Amino acid sequence: MSVPVTALSERSPSLSAEDIVASLVPPQQFASASFESYIPDDEYPSQAHARDVLATFATASTAATSGKLFGRRQKTEEARPGVYLDGGFGVGKTHLLAALWHAAPGRKKYFGTFLQYTSLVGALGYATAVEAMRGSSLICIDEFELDDPGDTMVMTRLLGELVASGTRVAATSNTPPHALGEGRFAAADFLREIQALAAHFETIRIDGTDYRKRIAEGSAAVLSDGALADYVSATRATGAQVTVDTFDEVLAHLATVHPSTYVRMIEGLDAITLSNAHVLTNQTDALRLVAFVDRVYDAQIPVRSSGVPLSEVFGGDMINGGYRKKYLRCMSRLIALTNS
Repeated sequence: MSVPVTALSERSPSLSAEDIVASLVPPQQFASASFESYIPDDEYPSQAHARDVLATFATASTAATSGKLFGRRQKTEEARPGVYLDGGFGVGKTHLLAALWHAAPGRKKYFGTFLQYTSLVGALGYATAVEAMRGSSLICIDEFELDDPGDTMVMTRLLGELVASGTRVAATSNTPPHALGEGRFAAADFLREIQALAAHFETIRIDGTDYRKRIAEGSAAVLSDGALADYVSATRATGAQVTVDTFDEVLAHLATVHPSTYVRMIEGLDAITLSNAHVLTNQTDALRLVAFVDRVYDAQIPVRSSGVPLSEVFGGDMINGGYRKKYLRCMSRLIALTNS
């Protein structure tokens, strides 16, 4: 009996606050990530340095920061309660962050994307979210990106309260913490909040080239409509679950569900197909697509498409705007997913 083809546009899952909290663990792709399995590029010594710093941070005592936003190991040495991995795409930041989560002691610790944490606050309310995470030994925040002033202030306040109670924080991003929000909103108006976030972290720079481009150069793979239909038939014949949608159907559907549920939309899927992909001119649609692709990449679900290569859908001045790094990361991931 064949598995019926479903459409992403027919999936409208919901997540309770409890579900969101329970989901704050490394994605399946990094379920067994360790410092030992991270292979630094010898041409970029900063990669091995970052691994060693995080390995030390994983076992360091929290006593220096407990009860204070800025504790001191010694009178002359400030003990920052967090580390911040700043680097380009595909240099292993998420792997190292997951390795830290696995290696760090404590039964109450969390790992999630910036979006997952802001979604948690939205679902629980700020005070309840703080209480849910209070007492955690470590909070790992992947893809730390501030897209609006409200998120800036919420995350500043949230981290401040948790750090003050002894929680340590580790984050990754491709933007140094002092530059978060640059080019996206009136950053000068929120400089105090941005600087407060930066003050939590010891920044570690990781250099290197995108390993995904070393695997799949060029642009996202694209199929003809006929070849896409053949792919669906062949995939179904194996009993695998593949979704069939047009590009526009998925874009329209993503606007109707909260980004925190994107992970539930793709549960149980073996492949995703999108027909008639085209260049985007609406930045809201583009950012929703980025958030969705992040979850697909976490789950390592192959994507096949027709029309414009998916790595080329961000049109106009999007690539040159304030979300440039976010789009470039998504393009890199789409290249990998369509060639997998």
